[in-house]
Amino acid sequence: MIRVLIADDQGMVRTGFTVFLSGQPDIEVVGEAADGREAVERAAELSPDVVLMDVRMPVMNGLEATRELMARQGTAKVLILTTFDLDDYVYEALRAGASGFLLKDASAAQLAEAVRVVAAGEALIAPAITKRLITEFARMGAPRPVTGRRLDELTERETEVLSLVAQALSNQEIAEKLYVAEQTVKTHVGRVLMKLGLRDRAQAIVFAYETGLVRPGE
Repeated sequence: MIRVLIADDQGMVRTGFTVFLSGQPDIEVVGEAADGREAVERAAELSPDVVLMDVRMPVMNGLEATRELMARQGTAKVLILTTFDLDDYVYEALRAGASGFLLKDASAAQLAEAVRVVAAGEALIAPAITKRLITEFARMGAPRPVTGRRLDELTERETEVLSLVAQALSNQEIAEKLYVAEQTVKTHVGRVLMKLGLRDRAQAIVFAYETGLVRPGE
């Protein structure tokens, strides 16, 4: 069972998500939180696998709550709830440790699938959000100094896989592009994360752009 904590300051949103997710055979809603501070406290108490985290909440916003959750080295994955058209914090959310983004107008089926994807350690970043993220990297200009030793630990194939992950391609899409089995791609991705000390694909995307391995427009 995938244990889920729902953090949103709107009671109707929490109730709607809870009702639907509780009806899934592999998902259990273990708690709710009305603000970021409560989300951090409830996560420490309940040890969920996934936290559905709204950003605009009182007391402590979702970005601050995500940073604190990650600083505590918890095992929970954070799935950011966003209205996208109004929210300009995609990059900040990834830096804070978020594993994915879910539009608040997503369907019930998309909600359940998003929870499963993030719980499995995959990054959930829609193409439109990826474009915004790349725009932010372009605005930042020059990349941070590349840590050669860390990148040198990757094989040529692993480096190639990382660059494709940074373009938000799925394992299946990478496998088709490289003419290899999907399981082979999963193995490469796992090794990349381990060698670079990254938690998931979302962090890998940030790493690839920040170090200049991949540049906007390539």
